[in-house]
Amino acid sequence: MADTLIVGGGSAGCVLAARLSADPDHHVRLVEAGPMWPSPELFPPGLRDGTELPLGDDALLWRYAIQLTPGATATTVRGRVIGGSGSVNGCYFVRPPAADFAAWSREIGAAGWTYDEVLPALCRLEHDNDFGDRAGHGVNGPVPVRRPASITPLTEEFVAAASAAGFTEIPDLNAPDVDEIGFGRVPANIDRPNGTALRVGSAQAYLLPALARPNLTVTAGTRVTRIRFRGTRATGVECLRDGVAEFIAADRIVLCAGAIESAALLLRSGIGDPARLRELGIRVVQPAPVGEWCTDHPEIGIDYRHAAPHRRTVVLEYVLELGDIEIRPYTMAFTAGARQFAIALMRPHGAGELRLRSNDPFEPPLIDQRYLEQRLDRDRLRSAVRLSAEIMRGMSAAPIGAPIPGTVSDEWLTAHLATSQHLSGTCRMGAPSDERAVVDERCRVHGVDGLAVADLSVVPVPLGRGPQAAAVLIGEHAADLLSGD
Repeated sequence: MADTLIVGGGSAGCVLAARLSADPDHHVRLVEAGPMWPSPELFPPGLRDGTELPLGDDALLWRYAIQLTPGATATTVRGRVIGGSGSVNGCYFVRPPAADFAAWSREIGAAGWTYDEVLPALCRLEHDNDFGDRAGHGVNGPVPVRRPASITPLTEEFVAAASAAGFTEIPDLNAPDVDEIGFGRVPANIDRPNGTALRVGSAQAYLLPALARPNLTVTAGTRVTRIRFRGTRATGVECLRDGVAEFIAADRIVLCAGAIESAALLLRSGIGDPARLRELGIRVVQPAPVGEWCTDHPEIGIDYRHAAPHRRTVVLEYVLELGDIEIRPYTMAFTAGARQFAIALMRPHGAGELRLRSNDPFEPPLIDQRYLEQRLDRDRLRSAVRLSAEIMRGMSAAPIGAPIPGTVSDEWLTAHLATSQHLSGTCRMGAPSDERAVVDERCRVHGVDGLAVADLSVVPVPLGRGPQAAAVLIGEHAADLLSGD
């Protein structure tokens, strides 16, 4: 029987498994629904190449239909492979700024998650090839972090246009005292042996080097369907492996399956709103507000044409940060003959909800983002679209279709609305007295024993940057918090 059973080998789960199994007396078992390979060289080429977004292979992805607004739907994808979404994403590795951790700490009303408290883990996880010798950075960690040494002509024009609009360059977007207004090179979790850009997620950086440990067992291709309890103590999980039902017992279970699957697994196992669970025929184990609050980054996309030649590179070389807005000149052509300019609202005032459609583990949950419900969010995006139009003019970019209107209506925003696919907060952290909280400041689920959640599910505030660095941090910090239990 495992001392710790980790459900989900994603960005946080791989980190947690490697850190906890460093204690030779602690037996760790990691269960992953997707495939895995025992060495980086055996990963499919699309997963290794940091200049690709390998989103065409459904065998490696979870796909979920989501509701953006009452009249707009979309699809979100997550990595269904060892390393999780960190194995299929754009290698953006920007830390959340200190203000996010200050808000996080205020929300939970407890120590443990201020910037100063998580900074040692942020330094420990990285090998920063550009600023590793500076204060607040690390040079001995497993994740390589580097910014583009040279940029494409398209990005050069974006930088020039942003500068002409009055913004200045931020030398290091991951600096502890980073300015939240300005443009800067995007840190990426990429290694460059022989000049090639290799994606290095937490599977390659953490888990694979630990596989030889006799106290670490990794089981891939195994879908966990339910947590089993004795009273209110978690005792193990029910799962399917090659179509065969199996029970895995453990002293402690930590869910690292991501903001969607961790929440859905708790709900299917009887932790959630009692009335809704009973409607679905699920026995109630513990009332909890699982899925009742979640957040993501609404994104407005503007397609355009530009004469700059295409060059194989990372998806984002530079971004413009405006505090609660991130402007992204994607270098990759998502549609043939078109570029895309994206405006993401990083700290929305609105929030969404996740809930089960049925008790069937193979039916995906309902995800209602409720984007644009808040007037503050609509107005902030309107202002950012107007600024983006100015920058695009400075780049000699030609929007495809009608020009960007001077007065940006709600209908125009909805027509150009998408999602950054950065869902978090479905199992948010907080005090036992907080009616919105699912886990405590040490990631343990309120009201039950032997069960924790350590992934983006627990984040109690909108994150002002993309979440990959935060997910790895959660794995690192949770290892410290849970190692004493």
